[in-house]
Amino acid sequence: MSGIILTQNQTFIIGPVAQILGYIMEGIFFCLDKIGIPNIGLAIILFTIVVNLLMMPLTIKQQKFSKLSAKMNPELQAIQAKYKNKKDNESMMKMNEETQAVYAKYGVSPTGSCVQLIIQMPILFALYRVIYSMPAYVGKIKEAFFPLVDKLISQPGSAEFVQTFRDAAMFAKQFTSEAFTGGNTQYIQNTFIDVLNRASTAEWHSISEKFPSLSADVDSTVAILERYNNFLGLNIGNSPSYIVHEALDSGTFLMVIAALAVPLLSALTQWINTKLMPQAESNNNNQDNPMASSMKTMNIMMPVMSAIFCYSLPAGMGIYWIAGSVVRSIQQIVINKHIDKMDLEEIIKKNVEKNKKKLEKRGVTAKMLNDYATMNTKTQTLASKANSTSKMTQEEKDEAIRKSTEYYNRNAKQGSIASKANMVKQYNEKNNRK
Repeated sequence: MSGIILTQNQTFIIGPVAQILGYIMEGIFFCLDKIGIPNIGLAIILFTIVVNLLMMPLTIKQQKFSKLSAKMNPELQAIQAKYKNKKDNESMMKMNEETQAVYAKYGVSPTGSCVQLIIQMPILFALYRVIYSMPAYVGKIKEAFFPLVDKLISQPGSAEFVQTFRDAAMFAKQFTSEAFTGGNTQYIQNTFIDVLNRASTAEWHSISEKFPSLSADVDSTVAILERYNNFLGLNIGNSPSYIVHEALDSGTFLMVIAALAVPLLSALTQWINTKLMPQAESNNNNQDNPMASSMKTMNIMMPVMSAIFCYSLPAGMGIYWIAGSVVRSIQQIVINKHIDKMDLEEIIKKNVEKNKKKLEKRGVTAKMLNDYATMNTKTQTLASKANSTSKMTQEEKDEAIRKSTEYYNRNAKQGSIASKANMVKQYNEKNNRK
């Protein structure tokens, strides 16, 4: 049945990324199957390690930015304090110029950290999708649902029955779609597998009770899936909450401890991970910094939220979260040691030179930037005088306009900001002469 394409994520960007990650997961599971240990839990751990190693360059770049940010933050805060109660245009412009000068000095962009996050976010969402819908991306796991699915589809009332399952509501639209009602065999198979992939042990038993003729096929499918899902004695297809409830009913208290270990380990490893992340340098201003306060709250809430989610979601997701936190913690220790050995002053010097070269390629020199800053200040002064005395002559107005647009007149290209500035100039000159 390897030709069947189970319902995969079709979201813009996330869908294609998930497909690429799906190839990696399928390759890992294929190798595990060849050596006789086709285990989903182990595949998730190896998959997490591989993906984090692939993202290592982005992580290092982000941590470098964090280190440089921690070093330049006192200078940025000093500028903010300097212009704290000054809201006039001239002060705001000067504050912006001084802030940009600090960023230029350290050779970083105000949006430097955001770029790495923007790249990483689709990968993280896609990774979650692959783990949560393994049969959609791993052919060997998908094959385990046959021939049961084909036989179940042929049973009268089977579609209505599986829609009573706990997680079937997630696929309600698929059951009412034109492809399903129109008899598209492949689409119907995929929809049934989507639901059965999230079925609990009790729901699997209910299929045998509802359709006794399928008991042997149900037992065979469950046996294969339990072999794939068994990780240290836990069926990671079930949620820890379900395992705890089932263990309490049967009196197996050891299983209760094993099930509760998943969300607890998830919270603990997440907490350790946040502690290893680079922290902003402590100072008195941090108490008044909303961003620092938000980060502190998030570092407390994230471990708690991970425990809550891991308790209610399939244990496989909990294993992914634990594995991810452990891998990131080890990765962070290595990165921290690497960055601590780096000469930040040398990095700053290189970044400044790199920034200068970028500006020179765009035709902007240091002198031009200084001239532009001076012209802006002069223009603001002339404007304030004009507002206060209202005695500026036409020649003075023309001179102010000429100076304010002088920088943009150089190398202006059609459609650029410079060309638009020229258009504004011409419009003002025309109106002023009327």
